[in-house]
Amino acid sequence: MQALRNLRDRVLQQEDLNFLLTNRIPRIALTRFMGWFSKIEQPLVRHLSIAAWKLFAELDLSDAKKQRFTSLHDCFTRELQPGARTIDTDPNVLCSPSDGIVGACGRVEDGQVFQAKGFPYTLQELFGRSVLADSLVREYRGGTYVTLRLTSSMYHRFHAPHDCRVDHVSYLSGDTWNVNPIALKRVERLFCKNERALVRTRLAAGGQVVTLVPVAAVLVASIRLHFLNVLLHLKYRGPNEMPCDAGFAKGQEMGWFEHGSTIIVLVPAGMSLCEGIAEGRAIRMGNPLLRLDAVPAQQRRESERVNATATATATATATAD
Repeated sequence: MQALRNLRDRVLQQEDLNFLLTNRIPRIALTRFMGWFSKIEQPLVRHLSIAAWKLFAELDLSDAKKQRFTSLHDCFTRELQPGARTIDTDPNVLCSPSDGIVGACGRVEDGQVFQAKGFPYTLQELFGRSVLADSLVREYRGGTYVTLRLTSSMYHRFHAPHDCRVDHVSYLSGDTWNVNPIALKRVERLFCKNERALVRTRLAAGGQVVTLVPVAAVLVASIRLHFLNVLLHLKYRGPNEMPCDAGFAKGQEMGWFEHGSTIIVLVPAGMSLCEGIAEGRAIRMGNPLLRLDAVPAQQRRESERVNATATATATATATAD
């Protein structure tokens, strides 16, 4: 087994070959196939699939709520044992919504952020044709962003970073490029091309707008949000703008990916990265991620006014559709 893993590592560390094997393939067709295949509940298929997964990834199921799974999909979307993650209780801290590896992060400068060094993209491109795009671009001037990459073997569910209410979701269909570091250094504006959702939340205490952007990838193009009675995936043909009203406590589960991918967290000016948050650091759901600073009342009222206008527009658009 160790010899096979050593061979795997040697192959995948060759960047050209890694990029070829994970991107120069029929990405969407393969992703749809995996969505179907992973749900097969035949015992032999399940056993061989999970065994192959363990060969290609450092899969640790020791903190899973159960140890026997009905399918590969059941293992992908596993729950954790109670107490497996510690939620930071400091009211001035936003905790990480998921397990992951910190990617590009820092200040939003002139509406621009980075997916990797030398590979910028704009928030306008990330938000695409969402009715929230213009208001969110204004919201995050001088704000902060953090990219969290979930590897295939990680816990795939994501949680509320603070006590908050979700008031709108925009779904943007797209491609399924791999989101590993090799692809991020080769495909420009990758996050803006892949399937993704914009989940706009408002913090319960101060009203600040925090947006989570789950981004799909090859083999994972399904995003489940508990507060919406739909599964967002490549074949989804429902409304792209979904006003909603769902409250969450800090650390409460919001949804999951059906494999592993990326979450981009965006916060307005008045918040900053917690100490030690830097590219390459492994982080667990519930760990400190961002810290709230004092937010001037005038800034907060302006944020509320802008987002109330955007919500009214989105509701009118959804009704018209």
